Amino acid sequence: MAELDTLDIIVLAAILLGTVAYFTKGKLWGVTKDPYASSLANANGAKAGKTRNLIEKMDESGKNCIIFYGSQTGTAEDYASRLAKEGKSRFGLETMVADLEDYDYENLDSVPSDKVVMFVLATYGEGEPTDNAVDFYEFITGDTPTFTEDSDPPLANLNFVAFGLGNNTYEHYNSMVRNVTKALEKLGAHRIGEAGEGDDGAGTMEEDFLAWKDPMWKALQEKMGLEEREAVYEPVFGIVERDGLTKDSPEVYLGEPNKMHLDGSPKGPFNAHNPYIAPINKSYELFSVKDRNCLHMEVDVSGSNLSYQTGDHIAVWPTNPGEEVDRFLDVLSLTGKRNTVISVKALEPTAKVPFPTPTTYDAVVRYHMEICSPVSRQFLATLAAFAPDEETKAEMTKLGGDKDYFHQKVNVHHLNIARVLQTVGKGKKWTNVPFSALIEGVTKLQPRYYSISSSSLEHPKVISITAVVESQHLPGREDPFKGVATNYLLALKEKQNGDPSPTPFGLSYEITGPRNRYDGIHVPVHVRHSNFKLPSDPTKPVILVGPGTGVAPFRGFVRERVKQAQNGETVGKTILFFGCRKRSEDFLYEKEWEEAKQVLGDNFELVVAFSREGAKKVYVQHLLKQRAEEINDLLLKKAYFYVCGDAANMAREVNTVLGQILAEKRGISDSKAEEIVKNMRAANQYQEDVWS
Repeated sequence: MAELDTLDIIVLAAILLGTVAYFTKGKLWGVTKDPYASSLANANGAKAGKTRNLIEKMDESGKNCIIFYGSQTGTAEDYASRLAKEGKSRFGLETMVADLEDYDYENLDSVPSDKVVMFVLATYGEGEPTDNAVDFYEFITGDTPTFTEDSDPPLANLNFVAFGLGNNTYEHYNSMVRNVTKALEKLGAHRIGEAGEGDDGAGTMEEDFLAWKDPMWKALQEKMGLEEREAVYEPVFGIVERDGLTKDSPEVYLGEPNKMHLDGSPKGPFNAHNPYIAPINKSYELFSVKDRNCLHMEVDVSGSNLSYQTGDHIAVWPTNPGEEVDRFLDVLSLTGKRNTVISVKALEPTAKVPFPTPTTYDAVVRYHMEICSPVSRQFLATLAAFAPDEETKAEMTKLGGDKDYFHQKVNVHHLNIARVLQTVGKGKKWTNVPFSALIEGVTKLQPRYYSISSSSLEHPKVISITAVVESQHLPGREDPFKGVATNYLLALKEKQNGDPSPTPFGLSYEITGPRNRYDGIHVPVHVRHSNFKLPSDPTKPVILVGPGTGVAPFRGFVRERVKQAQNGETVGKTILFFGCRKRSEDFLYEKEWEEAKQVLGDNFELVVAFSREGAKKVYVQHLLKQRAEEINDLLLKKAYFYVCGDAANMAREVNTVLGQILAEKRGISDSKAEEIVKNMRAANQYQEDVWS
């Protein structure tokens, strides 16, 4: 009987713990979002047990403007920071930037009318909120969100501003900012100015943001009685050089993402704030042509808690190439100080230092700053004040203020910040630029996401990456514009295959990682789950359209179906439309498709468009139209339709062709056919994994 009582207690305790876990959503013991925030050396202003009550936070820090961001790749967070700086320097607003997942929203109704809340919201995938905005989005768009006060309407006191980041190649363009704005206004909140919409698909995101914010500030001035003043740079971060420390001191971060990695004992869960340093099992070249590269790389995650499902994404944490690190340090006259140890401290309580410290100038620039990305016009205007002479200052001011001039001189050449400073300064050193301004103005180096090209059913602990190495020749630019992550992966591939000092396209990388812990054969990764999935019923037919590396997730899909068939399951028809230039150059996974055919027989068909083998270019959308009869028949059998690859051209044309097929074969109007395609999307029968 005593044993039974003990068992009863254990079961009841488990039920109680489970209940607490459910209702607190893990907040009582969840892994800290900011894994290096607890480092004593970091001193970034974060307090133990920090409040999730935004009213308390604004009151205790004396803020009258809070800027929430929903960000997947860091751009929305960057825009939020820029709004905060501009609001403070131009209008004297007491601003703070806030991650949506760090706060509760039930007391939005308690925000006084003399304060303002801004939302900078990216739309992810097919109209979904970014990972950090899911809870907020579900709350604010819910049927009956519950607030702390008993007001009607509940948000009558709330003044808000909104800007969205979207991509017009997706059907649900900027749905986050549209839906959130609609929900807030329905609850009685007052929108100040227009809700802005940036378009990454058209390549106008930055200019859309700049065009939106000036009239927004004017509207906010009128609403809140703000007075504009001359904008003067006020540092958000204080930089202190640590004479008593060297780069070899054990407490100094040399690129490690958090304290666990610094101590040499990284632990899970591994996620977007804590990468797993995954060993590379194998890597090889997929193209058979000299001037283009496409990598196949397999990483082993068996030593981690990471898991994936076929169709998910893997994130690679890159490092910047040595040549660009050297260029950046050189133009700012920091080369001699590259290994000097610095501490970075937030000068106001709501700011977060975006990397762990103490660290070195070199480590910050190499591992934490997006120094290779195209520079923003607004940032150039900020740096004009620190120009080495009046002539340079005038040129920087013109670049910052003249949209067309900036496009002609900077944008079309994809110039990064160091290249602009070199060119505009005509070789002079920019010794006056505070390093704090660079930390604030250069975005954080972000992980790059790739569609996983393996099957979790076949290889649950080995993840495949398929990636074209980006090296793009641009008019008026001497050297090619090179992708940061793919060239980093190419260096890793060359190292793994026997080159002791790889320099792909003349670029060198610290492939051994901080303190040589990556060995040159490990890569920092995490997994992002996706809704891009095969139907749960394997008998359903599927139509896959993926030219180039758009075939990556479909390699996983086909291998999944091969494994299902080998396990004795009945598998439906799988037809894959793949496109490349020439069979002899870039026909990805040619032998694997033949092997799949041997297992799946008539239930697998590969249709290939070779765009450069004939007199006329042939693409996947052309072959899709040629197979109109079969496509329509399969869709009548409830086939699932998938597209992966270039959003702006291929995916849009495939969408159009599918509508034409339905209209022609079913004898219906174009508008009716478009409605059917739209309904397929809504039912997840038509899925896209596309990029600009």
